[in-house]
Amino acid sequence: MAKIFENKLCHIAFIMDGNGRWAKTQGMPRTLGHKKGCEIITDIYHECLNKGIKVMSLFAFSCQNFNRPKQEVNLLFTYLKHFFKKEINNMIKDQTKILVSGDYSKLPSSTIKIIDEAIEKTKTFDRFIFNICLNYGGMEDIVHACKNIINDVNNNKISILDIDTQTFTKYLYNGNLPPIDLLIRTGGEIRISNFMLYQLAYSELMFIDTYWPDFNKDILDECIEKYYKRVRRFGAINDE
Repeated sequence: MAKIFENKLCHIAFIMDGNGRWAKTQGMPRTLGHKKGCEIITDIYHECLNKGIKVMSLFAFSCQNFNRPKQEVNLLFTYLKHFFKKEINNMIKDQTKILVSGDYSKLPSSTIKIIDEAIEKTKTFDRFIFNICLNYGGMEDIVHACKNIINDVNNNKISILDIDTQTFTKYLYNGNLPPIDLLIRTGGEIRISNFMLYQLAYSELMFIDTYWPDFNKDILDECIEKYYKRVRRFGAINDE
């Protein structure tokens, strides 16, 4: 009899790529692609919620995105504020906890205020977790964890002997989240672009050509169906 491996889809993550290229195909400025991309998040959020998935992570803004034109960056933060203002009451009704991964203290003060309010208003909920990654990088996340571990060792809060993979995970941004089961990247690129490197160790990866503004429930359903056809072994083998 084949050994059964856990394949439950608990944590799904998205690299929302292709907004600018989508806008170009529509004859629009790149920034309107980001605006449309923010609107798509709402549909995908509700679909994940309805499917019983517990955690949704979104790569919304990387550390390196600050290298983009200032006007584009500022508009991205504006769209982000509008998203939270528009959706926060619905998320409260859904009992969704909002988390942010990354050093969002470097964002504009008005954006920080909106984010802090959203986190505070939803901190007691546990039906669903909406984790948005802002000013985030996977390598930076690991360095951040290392610095905090060193600090706790120096202050005798933990011993070096206490450090294992589970302990290390807890020092990552929102380290109590389960590991990512499925990563979906839109836009046709085949790379993970410094996104949640530690958390993706055993994730199933799917790279699709569809630009994020064209991503929809049907495409998500196809990805989830493919996920459940895969066998996750976590380094072991199936016994025939």
